[in-house]
Amino acid sequence: MEIVVTGRHVEVSESFRSHVEEKLARLEKHDHRIIRVQVEVSEEKNPRQADRCMKVQLTAFSKGPVVRAEACADHKMGALDVALDRMAAQMRRAADRRRIHRGRHVPTSVAQALAGTGVLDERPADTDGDARADGAPQRRQVGGIEVEGDGPLVVREKVHPAEPMTLDQALYEMELVGHDFYLFVDKANDRPSVVYRRRGYDYGVIALDLAGALGDVDAEVAGAPAGVLAGRAEA
Repeated sequence: MEIVVTGRHVEVSESFRSHVEEKLARLEKHDHRIIRVQVEVSEEKNPRQADRCMKVQLTAFSKGPVVRAEACADHKMGALDVALDRMAAQMRRAADRRRIHRGRHVPTSVAQALAGTGVLDERPADTDGDARADGAPQRRQVGGIEVEGDGPLVVREKVHPAEPMTLDQALYEMELVGHDFYLFVDKANDRPSVVYRRRGYDYGVIALDLAGALGDVDAEVAGAPAGVLAGRAEA
């Protein structure tokens, strides 16, 4: 298993790299298919305090789906421990799911979907918002939107290749990357859809009706496989 440790505006010592390698060795007992783990250390603004905190993000690439976990703490050692515990828990859930669904089709992983597609089209927001010499506010292009002056608009664009998948597979991918939502193309109807977390352990689904054929339909029910969204609570 290859381990790559990088620091974003933070210096990473050799002692910390050694500590990371020693700690991450435990992941192989949860998933022996891991090929590479990327560890990114950065300093973030602490939303609860006036100071800053250390953030550690772990991304594991294997023959299956990508697994990602992150955590913030006062120091990078603590953040690493919390992120590692979260990733280990995700891998345990994934292993349990594979045992339950053994013999069924395995979802296409993010790594497989991105293979051979080149660099993703990712354009950060333009930060050049200074006023013009004549005092008029500067117009700038942020993604596909024209912004006048220093508006509070922050846009970050990402374009990912999409392969149709079932709702069950989308839930599986969302759990592995640790996000609260997952954008996908529903294999049952070819509609762009988003599955997201609701209160407790419930999920919701929002779908786009491009042809306008469905009208005003509750997208949390339409096209959902039996049992996938069973027991969800109303918001």
